[in-house]
Amino acid sequence: MNSTTHAPGDHPRADETQTFWMIFVLAFIFLFMFALAASALGVHWRTMLPGAENTKGFVQGVSSSVHTFMSHLI
Repeated sequence: MNSTTHAPGDHPRADETQTFWMIFVLAFIFLFMFALAASALGVHWRTMLPGAENTKGFVQGVSSSVHTFMSHLI
């Protein structure tokens, strides 16, 4: 009979994955609102958000910024 066992570090726990996505979504919403408000006011928001300096699209810039933020948390 085949027996498969997984080492504890093979897969993230479900609550860790859910927590990661919850933090990602909250950070994305916050930074999206910040970038939207800055764009409406005519401020160059890409220079203020790390990781968004060289992006072309609005959502791509915010997503890049969130990924940079998340890498500092982990």
